[in-house]
Amino acid sequence: MDVLDATAVLAAGVAAGGINAIVGSGSLITFPTLVALGYPPVLSNVSNNVGLVSGNISGAYGYRRELGGQRQRLLRLGSASLLGSIIGGLLLLTLPPEAFDIIVPGLILIALVLVVVQPRMQAWLKARRAEDSAHRPDGGLMLWVGVLATGVYGGYFGAAQGIVLIALLGIALDDDLQVLNGVKNAMAAIVNGTAALLFTVMWLLGRTEINWLAVLLIAVGSTIGGLLGARLGRRIPPLVLRGVIVAVGVAAIVQLLTN
Repeated sequence: MDVLDATAVLAAGVAAGGINAIVGSGSLITFPTLVALGYPPVLSNVSNNVGLVSGNISGAYGYRRELGGQRQRLLRLGSASLLGSIIGGLLLLTLPPEAFDIIVPGLILIALVLVVVQPRMQAWLKARRAEDSAHRPDGGLMLWVGVLATGVYGGYFGAAQGIVLIALLGIALDDDLQVLNGVKNAMAAIVNGTAALLFTVMWLLGRTEINWLAVLLIAVGSTIGGLLGARLGRRIPPLVLRGVIVAVGVAAIVQLLTN
């Protein structure tokens, strides 16, 4: 990796950290960047996951005020995120690389659709909360199962898992959207952190590969981006942000299908 490539990965990390704190689809920036630089898709995905953990943590830290009083909720839902992430990470490491090449373009396409429809989804959730006066502090079994499934997705690939999480939380819980966004950031940190730990153990056992320079660059960039995203990201025009994500995601699909 030369200086220009390293700069591109660092910049992608900053963008991904900020996007994850606000929207939750930052992997659609960093993963395609690594693939475009010539790294194999599975190696790119594993290295990207490990590198983004610090950004997830910094994004959750940026929402620390909103997370006050959320301990019981995070413990309950976090257990689903942790278990789902382990399952998804094991699927990534045990399924043949050819399966990843086939599955991931479809996952990216689904993620892009979620990015595009997010405004309408949020408006629907807001209207639903206004009509529903029932307070559900933990969301019940259906939310736990939904978070578990999202954790599997996040452990396997994870782009736009934050959008899925905020939708699930908004449907099942009667709470302020900013509080739910803070919970979403904390749960995404659990998913990525658990998968990163699994991947690191497997790397030590010689079962997978990790590009540690890419991890370091993404980690530094996403940590900065996560803090900036939590503080300043709401000032970015949503249409511009979604346009960038969609453009990068489409480029990733093209790159993967033409390799």
